[in-house]
Amino acid sequence: MRTDERGLTYGGGWLDRAGDRRADPEWIAARLAEPGTVVLPLWRDRCLVTADRRPVRVPVDLAAELLAGSGQTVFLGLDDGTAVFAADLSPSTEAAALALAGAVEAVDVRAVVGGLGPAEAAVQAYARGLLHWHRGHRYCGGCGAATEARDGGHSRFCAPCDRLSFPRIEPAVIVLVEAPDAPARCLLARHGGARPDSWSTLAGFVEVGEALEDAVRRELVEEAGVSVTDVVYQGSQAWPFPAGLMVGFRATATSAETRVDGVELLEARWFTRAELRAREAAGRPLGRVDSIDHRLLHTWLAEGD
Repeated sequence: MRTDERGLTYGGGWLDRAGDRRADPEWIAARLAEPGTVVLPLWRDRCLVTADRRPVRVPVDLAAELLAGSGQTVFLGLDDGTAVFAADLSPSTEAAALALAGAVEAVDVRAVVGGLGPAEAAVQAYARGLLHWHRGHRYCGGCGAATEARDGGHSRFCAPCDRLSFPRIEPAVIVLVEAPDAPARCLLARHGGARPDSWSTLAGFVEVGEALEDAVRRELVEEAGVSVTDVVYQGSQAWPFPAGLMVGFRATATSAETRVDGVELLEARWFTRAELRAREAAGRPLGRVDSIDHRLLHTWLAEGD
């Protein structure tokens, strides 16, 4: 499996999704019966893992009972020619799902991501997001009729409405804001429900009819009372909880004054690089290890004072 040189978790996978072939049911059926094909079982959005906390990969010739118990099986893609499918065992109890998969535990992908490479984490996240979408779209939102999976699990069809539905992505922006004056500082906030000394970069969902850069400006004004200029794209990351796309930016505040909304954000503070280094040295992580905010913060730190 190929990897992504950026090393961003959930964004490092490479599968040939075979978009030009997966619409053929006979081609999908042939791949599912092909020696070498592997199946990734999940249960209610959780990875099924072995004793060493590795996600289970079941050879298709051993997966007959597992596939029979699957509420939905989807084609993920080809890994150097080997077909990879995901099977949702959510209709089963947890104990039954573990037995079908030959697993010892069902865990959130974020609980094991530290032991996975970016590519493997990306495939698990991809499977999680696609299966989650299927469970929530078994019936048409227009007429209520049952829908059927098509395109290897990448769409659902409502016959009465003659309408195809596709998985939707929920884009969000995440921003490292720099102070407009010396010394060099970045803005972190404590979110509602967070621990007293837990600080992170600012983020928010993109609204309908809004450009990504406009979402950055709006979110910062709404939540922290901060206007910004020089909004510059830094990178993006799949965030499958359940179907997000995190889009990272840097921006510069026009003023060091802040005014939190008291709902989304409880506090906002400017931190120098020395303060962030001291926090990290004291065991307080800078961003989630699997999130793009970790990259934003450490890139800023590496630039030096």
